Amino acid sequence: MIPYKLLDSAADHGGTLRLYQRGDEFAIRVDKAGELMNSRLHHSEDVLADLACAHISGRADTRMLVGGLGMGYTLAAALRHAGSASRVVVAELMPAVVRWNREYLGVLAAYPLRDARVEVLEQDVGKVMRDHHNGFDAIMLDVDNGPDGFTRDDNSALYGLRGLQQAHDALRPGGVLTVWSVAPDTAFTQRMKKVGFTVDERRVRAHAAQRGSQHTIWVGIRKRSRPK
Repeated sequence: MIPYKLLDSAADHGGTLRLYQRGDEFAIRVDKAGELMNSRLHHSEDVLADLACAHISGRADTRMLVGGLGMGYTLAAALRHAGSASRVVVAELMPAVVRWNREYLGVLAAYPLRDARVEVLEQDVGKVMRDHHNGFDAIMLDVDNGPDGFTRDDNSALYGLRGLQQAHDALRPGGVLTVWSVAPDTAFTQRMKKVGFTVDERRVRAHAAQRGSQHTIWVGIRKRSRPK
């Protein structure tokens, strides 16, 4: 078997991020958690966007937020659904991940960062949500490994009540939040409901051929009016 080749590394609060390549396969790993993502297993990242975009398919000039660039698959899936007047904001805290997508990983998802509809913010997605009240039709969160799998301690804030409230308030009425996780989490489902989302939970295979591990995607709909 061809060995992995280290392409680059970057310091992170949770350790050191490393980008590897083996043939046409890429992997990103971090000291604390091992492999974060692999280019062979991205079906659930595609579905994260597919589910969000299906809910807003009838809207014109949609504005979407992708939290966590990863290898670009969620962004590319969102763009496949987006109209010519739509805009997709990508919030990625790690500059190295953005750079790797431009220099190494763009070919995997047909270079989504080159699309004129995309705006990249090298910021915490929590800050972007706080700064855009009623700003998005859809928010897609794929940050860390989900509500109970942090490689960065500060990621926990996104999945608590305060972070979910920020996501709720950043959506336009009737908007949708989709959240990716490596595993189910009943307490997280209850927190989503508590801040006002109508919640559906899906189990999705990592590989499009319906094999590999199962991941969890929550679909939360902001009601068109706040409950009294």
